[in-house]
Amino acid sequence: MTELQGLNPHLALFSVQNEAFRPYGRILKGYDFNEVMQQMEQTDIPAEGNVYLTSVKQLEQTAIKGQLQQHVYGGMEIQLGYCNGRNSNLNGLEYHKGSEINVAVTDLVLLLGKVQDIRDNKYSTEHIQAFFIPQGTAVELYSTTLHFAPCKVTDDGFKCIVVLPKGTNEPLEHKSEAITEEDELLFMTNKWLLAHPERKILIDRGAYPGIVGDNIVMMY
Repeated sequence: MTELQGLNPHLALFSVQNEAFRPYGRILKGYDFNEVMQQMEQTDIPAEGNVYLTSVKQLEQTAIKGQLQQHVYGGMEIQLGYCNGRNSNLNGLEYHKGSEINVAVTDLVLLLGKVQDIRDNKYSTEHIQAFFIPQGTAVELYSTTLHFAPCKVTDDGFKCIVVLPKGTNEPLEHKSEAITEEDELLFMTNKWLLAHPERKILIDRGAYPGIVGDNIVMMY
């Protein structure tokens, strides 16, 4: 942690154990993630970029799915997928109507913000806080927490299990005419997204260019 903080003087970087994490989420304790962690050993980290799968049968056939569905989501249907990759940039920020659970299969860093700091569909990166999540730690990110792909802390990249309400991040059946300002941010099912203008691949797919400031880089 100390070394990472020294390499990233431009970032407010904390341990997930720090009180600064409380507005964004909580560490999930009392659950056994060993079975899904073992399943993740069968997954690969791409040579470049990230890969995200919304729903993976091998993960969803584990005992932890039913426990999380009942105890964290109050009986709502959920999906278990993963995000593996080599990302080091902010690139964008998203939020969902419902918590997201991230299980750090490797050490990783999350760049987080708050929905409350969005103004006129713009979000300034000066509000970003970064949190180091050690391998084996599971966190619940509240629905008001802005987040995106994790950042790697080694050359090997990262692996992260992603749990969400069922159907989240699937393509929209149709996009209705906007009624509110927020509607402009709706990018996929239950996914509101602000992209950094530098992230042309997202802009070209229709993402709203709402990030103001540097496209933060996480050094390691």
